[in-house]
Amino acid sequence: MKRKVLMVANQFPPMGGSGVQRSVKFAKYLPEFEWEPIVFTRESNKGLIDESLLQDIPKDLKVIRTKSYDLNELGKPFNLVGKFISRKILIPDGDKIWYEKNKDILLEYIQGNDIDVLYTTSYPYSDHLLGLYVKKHMPDLKWVVDFRDEWCNNPYILDMGYSKRRMEKERRMEREVVDNCDYFITNTPLMLKNFLKDYNIEDKSYVIPNGYDEEDFCDLSKDYVKKDKLIITYSGSMYGRRKPDYFLQAVNELINEQKIDKDDILIRFIGNIPNKKINEINETYSLDGVVKYLPYMEHKKSIEKLIESDILLFIIGEGKGAENFYSGKVFEYMNTNRPIIALVPPKGVAADVIRETKTGYISETTNVNNIKDLMLKLYTDWKNNTIQLQPNWDKIKTFERKELTKQLVTIFDKAYDNR
Repeated sequence: MKRKVLMVANQFPPMGGSGVQRSVKFAKYLPEFEWEPIVFTRESNKGLIDESLLQDIPKDLKVIRTKSYDLNELGKPFNLVGKFISRKILIPDGDKIWYEKNKDILLEYIQGNDIDVLYTTSYPYSDHLLGLYVKKHMPDLKWVVDFRDEWCNNPYILDMGYSKRRMEKERRMEREVVDNCDYFITNTPLMLKNFLKDYNIEDKSYVIPNGYDEEDFCDLSKDYVKKDKLIITYSGSMYGRRKPDYFLQAVNELINEQKIDKDDILIRFIGNIPNKKINEINETYSLDGVVKYLPYMEHKKSIEKLIESDILLFIIGEGKGAENFYSGKVFEYMNTNRPIIALVPPKGVAADVIRETKTGYISETTNVNNIKDLMLKLYTDWKNNTIQLQPNWDKIKTFERKELTKQLVTIFDKAYDNR
């Protein structure tokens, strides 16, 4: 008989975006290791939707979908007010109402069913508040906490400019979660190192990185074939520090210096790119016909776009905390057999994993001259049909989703045995 884990994952298909990948892939592969996942999530009728991700969900997976109470999804003109309340008023995040409305529903379900382990994953951090609520009522139930990103040290939260009073409150929430959980997971070593500075949790802490699913690449050839244009692709969201400005400045200067022929190059941005950012790029750089914007697309189709590229652009903006995380997208990049231009903190975890896997070239995000040197090298290699990459495939394979699920199962097994 399979053991049961209840997974609290607010972000779950058909919701799209990078935030759902970790949870849906764990849910996909857990049954292969004698664990039955049950997912507690929210309805997803609006916003970013990717129904193709539903194909990853096992047919017999029980998914408990609750009303979302998402103020970001209010219709006009109330949506602006809703976004303000979600970002500035609700603590720790816009899903606090979802937590309040559903905490007793979750507790009653667990009390009425044979659940062996409780697992919560963030973002949103309200997921962990649900876990904390259950733990306080059922202290003997083992609780595994998974931080996809940091909480109070998260660079995007630091950039929000929250008041000292609010941050103190969030720090208290964070401490309660960390102190009360039985097992603690982060997805990067530096992220865990940061938590260890603040909390005495070394004996219950683990690192499980994000990764890629080899099944998403089936029927796709990774062999490189030169195309009529040098295609550079960026896939993912663009917000806050994560912006392509310095890269586009570098390309623009190379074109103006006649080191790159404008007709030879195509830069594609795929994803949820704000219109404001698109207009800003179009107004700032003379790259008509060079830059192309493609909307968010189904996950498999986005991988196809990566495979048909010559170079992949990866960006993590600089600033406090930026060295501690890597977007999940980088692991899919690494599995394409295409060189990556990584504009990331050189001493951060994203740079480390690219070096370890030998999958790309690294530059500080703001170092335009270095970006120009890398771009000119890759452009010249493309012209001469000498683009070469010798990835460390043994290292890359350690980030395959099934292998990562096996690591999670080790923690679940330990939690079960120590009940």
